[in-house]
Amino acid sequence: MLGVTPEAGDTLIASFARPAPAADVVQLLVSEMTLEEKAAQMTQAELGSVTPDDLARTGLGSVLGGGGGNPGDGSATAWRDAVDAFVEGSRRSRLGIPILYGVDAVHGHNNVLGATIFPHQIGLGATADAALVRAVARAAALETLATGVRWSFAPCLAVPQDVRWGRTYEGFSQDGVLAGQLGRAAVEGWHGDDLRRSGVLACPKHFVGEGAMVWGTAGGEHHPWIDWWDGWGAAWQIDQGDVRLSEDELRRDHLAPFVEAIDAGALTIMAGYASWHGERGHGNRYLLTDLLKRELGFEGFVVSDWMAIDQLDEDYGVAAAMAINAGVDMVMVPFDYERFIGAVVDQVSAGNIPLDRIDDAVARVLLAKHRIGLLDAEGADRAPDVSIDVVGCAQHRALARRAAAAGTVVLADRGALPIAPDADVLAAGAAIDDIGLACGGWTISWAGSAGAITTGRTVLDGLRDALGSDRVRLDAHGDADGATARVGVVTVHEPPYVEGGGDRADLAIPHDQLEVVRSVRDRVEQLVVVVISGRPLIVEPLLDIADAVVAAWLPGSEADGVADVLVGRSPATGTLPVAWPRSQAQVDGRPDSAPPPWPIGHGVPLGSAVAPSRSGGG
Repeated sequence: MLGVTPEAGDTLIASFARPAPAADVVQLLVSEMTLEEKAAQMTQAELGSVTPDDLARTGLGSVLGGGGGNPGDGSATAWRDAVDAFVEGSRRSRLGIPILYGVDAVHGHNNVLGATIFPHQIGLGATADAALVRAVARAAALETLATGVRWSFAPCLAVPQDVRWGRTYEGFSQDGVLAGQLGRAAVEGWHGDDLRRSGVLACPKHFVGEGAMVWGTAGGEHHPWIDWWDGWGAAWQIDQGDVRLSEDELRRDHLAPFVEAIDAGALTIMAGYASWHGERGHGNRYLLTDLLKRELGFEGFVVSDWMAIDQLDEDYGVAAAMAINAGVDMVMVPFDYERFIGAVVDQVSAGNIPLDRIDDAVARVLLAKHRIGLLDAEGADRAPDVSIDVVGCAQHRALARRAAAAGTVVLADRGALPIAPDADVLAAGAAIDDIGLACGGWTISWAGSAGAITTGRTVLDGLRDALGSDRVRLDAHGDADGATARVGVVTVHEPPYVEGGGDRADLAIPHDQLEVVRSVRDRVEQLVVVVISGRPLIVEPLLDIADAVVAAWLPGSEADGVADVLVGRSPATGTLPVAWPRSQAQVDGRPDSAPPPWPIGHGVPLGSAVAPSRSGGG
């Protein structure tokens, strides 16, 4: 489309002194670009739909590896080789502008086999520890850098209000202030002390109001993505739905995290699928341009979400014009990049997109690339040299274990915790020895899956480490004949899910899992139930039969950190980042005579004298 490519190194980028002033570099590049090259620089294609030679020919601005979009065998080495090849291809384009390679590294470099998988953000929110979140983001950045990637679509700054939402676990908290503090720390961790030399661009998402959608406004069985989902539950009932807050409420409860992220230096922000009073976020000029760019002073670029502009209008050219005019600067196409480039050229030629809007979008993309060193003559060759050995290293796994422990919340305890060092334990429940269930969605594949999907350690491993393998008997289904123990530890769980595929009206624990709990109850003196989930589940049926109930969230590949709390190796300092309903009626917003939800900040310290009675409370 764009003509003959130059020889490697014979590019405008290669002629720049290092470090050239950003304004000079950006202005020169924009002035040298054809309209097609500008449209290409605004394009992000998925790795399976583009080749390095395509990048050399077109000069695309970005490639992404989405959830489950893994090169080769999914190993760190395969990732590094693929990213290097794409970067090399982009440097063979006429101007030699390197791509930004983006990934959904939302709880570690989670698509990479063997990478450290940290707790999902709701578990980090339960730590309320900005320094720990910063350290987690920094470790994730180093593992991401080791594969050549310089851009992560994290952190999620949603403030989830309805825990039936399938993305609840991606937010830090229902408290916008806490979400802002931890979001700022995450941006700082991703960027590091030297963004140019060792940083990964953070991408706070999704601007703005996500988490406040109204149940039933997302399309349900008519949602355009429903054919992609073969999971369970009431798919797409609230995800990508409509936010009906006033502007004052939107600003008060949902804007603060983005203000913090921008102040921390965020240079990319992802727009959101959700609508605000019926107007899609990707087409809302007031939110993306007037509020984000002008009022908040955001200097970076806005990237769209996966195929999001397709939802703006049935006419693709009209949809592209709506998004770009609203303030979207780079479009995650992700498949047919030729169609998008052609649509932009046609819409500009027809006068539907002003050329100065195109120039502004391209300049914003180039500014971010300059800030991270990609437009330096010496820095364009490849990402900073971080050893591939850092991926899944012992130091990062120890940090992940500490984070899993710090986010574990004791909801109720009648003296069962910590488990005595000489106790024998009957361990049960599918999630007690399952890495995939501990990691949840966005792990190796888009939706995640149960089983040994990557390397790591389970709650069972942690119990056996602390108490001895001979003292901890595994009876996953709770039905072994005659087995008894002083303590039973049983997990209940949700299956892995992502996005609207996890929208779930009924948050009750499945009957078959409750049966496992009841079976173990009859064979132990004390019973501890651990909830492995991306959001609160209704634990009311457990309070009459369990001596302790613990929320472990989705602790990641080092789930042995949960066991550290159970046995007293780590203190129980985790507190609820969201209110935890006691009954389904409370979830539904109906009048209810049950005790009120456990509030944000609730958490019972180990050994507390205020443990609830067996009939509930606490």
